[in-house]
Amino acid sequence: MDKKEQLSRQVKTVINILEKEYSNEIKKDIFQLIYKRYKKALEVIENNQDLNRINITGGVRAYMDSYNDYQNPLLKELHKAENLLKELL
Repeated sequence: MDKKEQLSRQVKTVINILEKEYSNEIKKDIFQLIYKRYKKALEVIENNQDLNRINITGGVRAYMDSYNDYQNPLLKELHKAENLLKELL
């Protein structure tokens, strides 16, 4: 599996977590911002657009600035996606 496919799967993982575990929260605040960015990232990947258009970097920091929950499993998944994107760019 190439890095782009890995990134696509990771972005889908984050979106699924947000939709299942944070369905009410994705309509407001930082969860909404993260959710919108990941949906846009998936659109860019699926349409074979320039990966430089993806703006997911900083999601971990944004979450941590709003919530002081270092143990949240979502952070691990956000971090994985950000790292995969960095490797591709």
